[in-house]
Amino acid sequence: MFGRSKTTNEELAEQVNETHREGAKNRPTPKRRDQEAARKRPLVVTDRKAARRQDREKRREQIMKQREAMRTGDETHLPPRDKGPAKRFIRDYVDARWNVAEFMLPVMLIVLALSFVRTPWAMLVVFSLVYGLIAAAVLDTFLLWRRIKKRLVEKYGDDAVGRGDGFYTAMRAFQMRRTRMPRPLVARGEYPG
Repeated sequence: MFGRSKTTNEELAEQVNETHREGAKNRPTPKRRDQEAARKRPLVVTDRKAARRQDREKRREQIMKQREAMRTGDETHLPPRDKGPAKRFIRDYVDARWNVAEFMLPVMLIVLALSFVRTPWAMLVVFSLVYGLIAAAVLDTFLLWRRIKKRLVEKYGDDAVGRGDGFYTAMRAFQMRRTRMPRPLVARGEYPG
């Protein structure tokens, strides 16, 4: 406070006297309170536009990682509904087989075209195709879920079958193979061991 301030020559002389040593830190250790003050961030951000922009970027990055994981099957970035070894087993088992339910959409397109034909035989075909296919798909999916449930219990134990796994199996089975997300990672006939 009452001392005299250093001149430029004195400051340069101090810098010259400090020798640079290899492998040393070559600077004074910062004070703890200075380090803590540098790390402090306000609870409520003052610049809301910048905070919103930063939050949007984080969200966009997370969505991109999740989208990439859905294409590649990377377990670390999959959404919670698709994570875990049991879900992976269900996906692989459903993807390895031909499911009746995956043919519903193409058949429904044919049924839609036939429904414009107003003859009795066309209406009978439409009725038979629609209800027969629905019944076959539901039965096939029910039997598929029982088989998967049995294998899950054998492989991972009783607590491996979670709530909603049957619905997860059915939804995957009803989608056409090309539209399934996460993408199928096994070929047809390649059942999980």
